[in-house]
Amino acid sequence: MKNICGNIEFIKDTINSVKNAPVAELMAVTKNFPYQCVLEALKCGIKHIGESKIKEALPKFEQLGLSLAGITKHFIGHLQSNKARKAVENFDLIHSLDSVKLAGDISRHAVNRGKLQNCLIEVKISQEITKTGVNPNDVEGFYKQCLSIPNISIKGLMFIAPYSGNPEDSRPYFKQVYNLFEKIRKSSSSYEFDILSMGMSDDYKIALEEGATMVRIGSAIFGKRSYGNK
Repeated sequence: MKNICGNIEFIKDTINSVKNAPVAELMAVTKNFPYQCVLEALKCGIKHIGESKIKEALPKFEQLGLSLAGITKHFIGHLQSNKARKAVENFDLIHSLDSVKLAGDISRHAVNRGKLQNCLIEVKISQEITKTGVNPNDVEGFYKQCLSIPNISIKGLMFIAPYSGNPEDSRPYFKQVYNLFEKIRKSSSSYEFDILSMGMSDDYKIALEEGATMVRIGSAIFGKRSYGNK
């Protein structure tokens, strides 16, 4: 087993060392890692785990069983409408809400289960075709639309910066998303709009400096992914 506990402690120390940063939650991104690694992370104090594929996550959750008691499960991948039911059934927070149609699908399944489904609006700034999300100019209007959709609670925003070899390249994007987050938060009547999920293994310190309240860390905890492990 890799030095998972040591990596987690190092990241937590880094989070705590960032001056003027909000108190931030550490999410362990467990996609493509076996349940044994996830179990070790839970034993080392991780309270939030993130998965991006329903097909991979559900067998892993079953293997982890009671170890997931008290753990918040996050869906962080692109969510297709035909997977909305399983996402609602199995995840506490969906990070990738990006359309009114998807909001309606999530709402329908949440109503059927008698569940209030927590979601984040995914913001897309870059022109990368592989990225999904809502245009920054449309996020505030989309948020207001979601307020009238039953059984959905919008908790904040999620953002993935464009890939770069230099973490500093992410800073202007993080600033832009933070400003949008603050604008909505201050105008919202909901005190629960308080999650800004941005920053990953390579750039999470920059994200924290720019106001992230949750960082999503995978390889810096578990090591390099093996994408053959589906």
